Amino acid sequence: MEQSETPTGDEEWREKLSDDQYRVLREAGTERPFSGEYVDLFEDGTYRCGGCGSVLFSSEEKFQHGCGWPSFSDAEEGAVEFREDTSHGMNRVEVVCAECEGHLGHVFEDGPEPTGERYCINSAALEFDADAQ
Repeated sequence: MEQSETPTGDEEWREKLSDDQYRVLREAGTERPFSGEYVDLFEDGTYRCGGCGSVLFSSEEKFQHGCGWPSFSDAEEGAVEFREDTSHGMNRVEVVCAECEGHLGHVFEDGPEPTGERYCINSAALEFDADAQ
């Protein structure tokens, strides 16, 4: 799948995305824990941004954390950017798509080695491409 054309305005984003995708990607919303379609998916493949189609994560980096959201130990090089997030009275590191700046989730320092990081990502922010057999 090729990277899709990125919308340029709010109206285009609303036309392209489902209500859940819009709430997560454009309004920095969060899914309820254990409600996303990729929480328990462990097939080989690639996870892309649900907004623009950029490759973000490999299934090789996905692991079971039990937090209620898909968890990855690392992102593809240059695919994501980090921002300080002080919402809800917490200090967290927000993860956004480097291409379209869509909110993906947050990164925490309680993941497996070698990175020690856990990218806690909303399923609504992702699209999954299974590896062809």
